[in-house]
Amino acid sequence: MGQSLVKNYRHIVFSTKNRLNTITPEIEEQLYKYIGRIIKSLDSKLIKIGGFTDHIHILCELSKNYSLSDFMKRLKGSTSKWVNVTFTLNYHFNWQSGYGAFSIKPQDVSLVVEYISNQKEHHKRTDFKNELTKFLNQYKIPYNPKYIWD
Repeated sequence: MGQSLVKNYRHIVFSTKNRLNTITPEIEEQLYKYIGRIIKSLDSKLIKIGGFTDHIHILCELSKNYSLSDFMKRLKGSTSKWVNVTFTLNYHFNWQSGYGAFSIKPQDVSLVVEYISNQKEHHKRTDFKNELTKFLNQYKIPYNPKYIWD
């Protein structure tokens, strides 16, 4: 085949360092916009972004030009540095080292968009630990709780 044809939808979830509530209303909107610019600079397309005070959800079309691990390294590294340079905070902003990334079928994109749109309401009923555990079990991803929650 003379060209690479790719449609790679990913639902990506990651948390703040130690799952601290550091995504405050003061930085949230600008952080999401900045993340959108970084995703675009990585030849990818942001579809939806949202989250809560201790974690973030991104639905995007991941570029064929970047591995997921390289994409995440660049995204998380540049955004944590940007937050610390842009805002005067009484804490050092950082992301947790890992992430969850889930493949999404094209016909499920609208469901994931709706899910991400309702994060604030969703987290009135459940916490991030239960949410992520549900995804890991749904996608049959083996994991050791020690390395996720400690």
